[in-house]
Amino acid sequence: MELVFDIQAFANANVQTTAANESGNDLSPAMKEYYDTELLENAKEELFFNQFGKVQSLPEGNGKKVEWRKFDTFGKATTPLEEGVTPDGNTMNMKSVEAQVEQYGDYTTVSDMLDLTAVDDVILSCTEEHGTQAGLTLDTLTRNEICKGTNVSFAPRNVDGVEVPVSLRYELDSSAKLTSTVVNKAVTKLKKNKTPKINGKYIAIIHPSVSEDLRESEGWIEAHKYAAVTEIFNGEIGELHGVRFIESNEAPIFKGGDLIPGVTRNLTVSSDVSSSYTITVGTIEGLSSVVNRYVLINGEKYKVTGFNGTNKIILDAAVTLKSGDNIYPGEGGAKGCAVYGCIFFGRDAYGRVELSGGAMEMIVKSKGSAGTADPLNQRSTVGWKAAHAAAILYEERLLRVECGSSYSETDEAN
Repeated sequence: MELVFDIQAFANANVQTTAANESGNDLSPAMKEYYDTELLENAKEELFFNQFGKVQSLPEGNGKKVEWRKFDTFGKATTPLEEGVTPDGNTMNMKSVEAQVEQYGDYTTVSDMLDLTAVDDVILSCTEEHGTQAGLTLDTLTRNEICKGTNVSFAPRNVDGVEVPVSLRYELDSSAKLTSTVVNKAVTKLKKNKTPKINGKYIAIIHPSVSEDLRESEGWIEAHKYAAVTEIFNGEIGELHGVRFIESNEAPIFKGGDLIPGVTRNLTVSSDVSSSYTITVGTIEGLSSVVNRYVLINGEKYKVTGFNGTNKIILDAAVTLKSGDNIYPGEGGAKGCAVYGCIFFGRDAYGRVELSGGAMEMIVKSKGSAGTADPLNQRSTVGWKAAHAAAILYEERLLRVECGSSYSETDEAN
């Protein structure tokens, strides 16, 4: 007996193509281009890190990796030329930096009841919201890659009017603000590293909590005072010491979460210990959530390697403590406060994938396009998909200055 199957009957009814104008697709090529443009324009409003960097087009037919090429600078040619003698030439030392290309995206399902008005209005509204989401997503991914940089400096603390140098993140507190002096030192470091500028200036991306303190500095120039003669970057707020500052809520904040989520942020030592790895903290449910976390005790950082029952934690080093000593989350600053990463950089410090040209697209599925998966034509979807990759190209051209602010006690990690 011969059995005949229609293989398409087993296909996922939700998998549709929008690249061609044929049955099952929901936008004509012209309309797709329009909504792709709308998506990109709305995404650009949320791009702060992604408005800079060395741009590389999405590779076609080259696998899931994107490559940037960088070149070492030539040394000085101080040897005089001899008449009639051709000197030895120099060689170009080229290196490549690769990054994995990954896809990201999201969509929204719209019911037929919501879709009683004009379809284009609903699509456009969803496009605007998803554009914002896409911009934030891709910008955060680039930011996270940049924050892997190892070129870091710390703002000094202020103790009774005296500057106290800081060498570790967990020593920072709200007094360790980003000041004019700290900015000047960051500029000096970039100059010593021979970091090329972007249109004659360096760039710094900072959090609003940091910019409030910095704007009070002598020599600060508001962006509107030079906007008439200089093209302003997205989020640009001003200039100081030859650095153009970009303000973004997505500038990194480092802060550990509650040690026991939903129960308590900090722990308290409940009995004295001497040169012990094990600390008694009182009977608390959920103590296992502290394992593999970093904690701060009396200004020193430790890692919790285990727990014993409901009232003891085990550290990676022996400690001597008194009952009543506090234990704070150790991923941020002193006593678990928020620390802000201020990203200073010059030209081509990092690379990213170009968002236009197919790397980001809008995908619309109208009612009925899902076939038997939507037998009553009750649902349509609006979504986006984008490819992303980013990488640090020159560590020496990128500097993360970590500091505190007036809001270190209240701001949360992002």
